Amino acid sequence: MREGRASPGASSGNVRGRWEVCPEAEAAKLLPFLAPGARADLQAAAVQHVLALTGAESGRQLLAGQQALLQALSELAAAPAPAPARDAARALVNLAADPSLHEPLLAADPGLPARLLGRALDPQWPWAEEAAATLANLSREPAPCAALMAALAAVEPGQSSLERLVCALCTRGYNAHAPLHYLGPLLSNLSQRPAARAFLLDPDRCVVQRLLPLIQRSDSSVRRGGVVGTLRNCCFEHRHHEWLLGPEVDILPFLLLPLAGPEDFSEEEMNRLPVDLQYLPPEKQREPDADIRKMLIEAIMLLTATAPGRQQVRDQGTYLILRELHSWEPEPDVRLACEKLIQVLIGDEPECGMENLLEVQVPEDVERQLQQLDREQQQLDQEQQQLDREQQQQDCEQQKLAQESRVEGTAPT
Repeated sequence: MREGRASPGASSGNVRGRWEVCPEAEAAKLLPFLAPGARADLQAAAVQHVLALTGAESGRQLLAGQQALLQALSELAAAPAPAPARDAARALVNLAADPSLHEPLLAADPGLPARLLGRALDPQWPWAEEAAATLANLSREPAPCAALMAALAAVEPGQSSLERLVCALCTRGYNAHAPLHYLGPLLSNLSQRPAARAFLLDPDRCVVQRLLPLIQRSDSSVRRGGVVGTLRNCCFEHRHHEWLLGPEVDILPFLLLPLAGPEDFSEEEMNRLPVDLQYLPPEKQREPDADIRKMLIEAIMLLTATAPGRQQVRDQGTYLILRELHSWEPEPDVRLACEKLIQVLIGDEPECGMENLLEVQVPEDVERQLQQLDREQQQLDQEQQQLDREQQQQDCEQQKLAQESRVEGTAPT
């Protein structure tokens, strides 16, 4: 997420111009106005100048070397003053969206992840969405993600910040001032860490079961994408596949439903589908976001890593949903992911000793060849799409010429 918002009535180009001449001098001028206790209107104007700089890469690079200013900005983002705190929080979102700023931000304020986490999970904090978005941007990189995991672990005995995060994500109206959609991608980034996956996959906590309904939340593709990314990362843990596919979780229908359309299957085919995917209404729509559709397919692919998992996925009519999805899918990379999964489902079983696809070691030269084939296939798909568009355009032009000729040939009445 990036706010990219300049201050009203100010020219961000002029602001950057002055900073490019002497960034240290400009930072020294602003610092007194960013400090606690500064006059509110002057503090607000100073933060707006900084926010204007963060909207462009050149401005962010100028700020990267100003450690005192970055520290003052991060502290102000957690301050109770409404307008300055809002713009400071938005400036942090922009800065954290640039990976090259992560190290300077954490060096200026090592306690930033913990402070942002507290604000994001505070049900009364008005800028909690900005705090969550900053954390989502920061946690995309390994070092800030590790720092955030440490902040999650450093809590009082008996409490779990990950539990609070999941609770805030799953509870409608948790914060009346902020929708907290960006807790989704934050959790997805954290789920790349083994400790987070261990928490999420603990059968006694029922976290996965609480996340599954969010796949269908239509109010935010950001939240849906984060939840689907989290579930996909959990599917890397093949030791938990039996539990995920079993009756306690029953994850597969939740992953398939967004990929299903309003197709009318035969009675025999319908009976092969899970109950939740049978007789879907004519107005049923597939997941509109291509990236989310691809992650759903990848999650199912991971569940086919073991022989028992492949059999369970086959037995629940997954091929039928994928067959119709492939016919409908407009995006080449999603269609390619769909084809790969179909091949796993309809292909022969691997030879003895290679049943677990996640544990098979692929030689580097073979992997490079497969990647090259993928790129070539994607290029062919894109070229075919271009040819189809050009053909459609030619057909439209021919129809237009035919209509004009008919009009010209009409006798007057």
